[in-house]
Amino acid sequence: MPHPYVLLSAAVSLDGRLDDTGPERLLLSGPADFDRVDEVRAESDAILVGAGTLRADNPRLLVNSAERRAARVAAGRPEYPLKVTVSGTGDLDPAANFWSTGGEKIVYTSDEGAPVAAEALYGLGVDVVPVGADLDWRAVLTHLHDVRGVRRLMVEGGGRVHTQLLQQGLADELQLALAPLVVGQPHAPTLFGPGEYPGGPRNRLRLIETRPVGDVVLMRYVPTAPGTGPVPSAADRRWLRLACELAADCPPSRTAFSVGAVVVAADGTELARGYSRESDPVSHAEEAALAKIEPGDPRLRDATVYSSLEPCARRASRPAPCARLILDAGVRRVVTAWREPDTFVAAADGNGLLAAEGADVLVLPEYEDAAKAPNRHLG
Repeated sequence: MPHPYVLLSAAVSLDGRLDDTGPERLLLSGPADFDRVDEVRAESDAILVGAGTLRADNPRLLVNSAERRAARVAAGRPEYPLKVTVSGTGDLDPAANFWSTGGEKIVYTSDEGAPVAAEALYGLGVDVVPVGADLDWRAVLTHLHDVRGVRRLMVEGGGRVHTQLLQQGLADELQLALAPLVVGQPHAPTLFGPGEYPGGPRNRLRLIETRPVGDVVLMRYVPTAPGTGPVPSAADRRWLRLACELAADCPPSRTAFSVGAVVVAADGTELARGYSRESDPVSHAEEAALAKIEPGDPRLRDATVYSSLEPCARRASRPAPCARLILDAGVRRVVTAWREPDTFVAAADGNGLLAAEGADVLVLPEYEDAAKAPNRHLG
């Protein structure tokens, strides 16, 4: 299901600590970075923190700039973003600043925690939403997107929340402010905890920006490691967007689709990319991309092919269709945006051919319009 764009935001010390062990919160950022965070909040539809952060820091999570709040209202948005917290137990303090300031608030909790939260927050106008026996992050994000209309979600902690979202492949971006100090306390909280992360320890997130903000350094990262099996990750969405963008590079044709494709290893390394008619007038996108990879490359076994259009199951211009080329290359995971219409081939079912031979096939229909855009001329 479609999810909001999930942005993890945090400030850490040089030794990776979110705070020290003292009773008062350690302020890692300075005025310039606090203003930057305020700007990011103003651009967001919702801001989320975990219940542990509510207890430890008692944040208000407001857009502090009157000018930014006025700009939100002028654009037809609420003055403040929706404020969101998650609590498996529903054990929440009704006297916390979170509930008495800003605009609308919502709590996601377990089925068991829902009545506890509802009783604790009675009369405060807070929406309490149970999402199953356990706190299910995918259910939280789906509800935020589909029911509350959230398209951009800013997550401000704490470390446990950041860890879970990154481990489950649900974080689209990490904005990290690195403060010029060392905490040095072994039991001080860290940004991410131990466990399995997408792509394993060899996965390198992609750095997309770095700049000084006052006396801290802002670094922005995006994930690159594909998901596994039939469950989409944030990186899957990013790579599929790229495939749809590549389709715009295709030489125009009245007799064939414009398609883009990217092949990505399990650790997030891009192996190749291609687009229709890139190498000759009849080449397909997946074909063009796979041709750039050495046959037998062991990384293909765990790789994912991203294609803006369902790989073809039949074609007249080549002996083997793209679905067969993918399978013969050893790839067993394909993510696509658009099922092939009957424009040129009736009842095309490349996804069915892939699935019949054991490949995991994901269709992310939220990118269908992007995949169709360079093909509008075909009617």
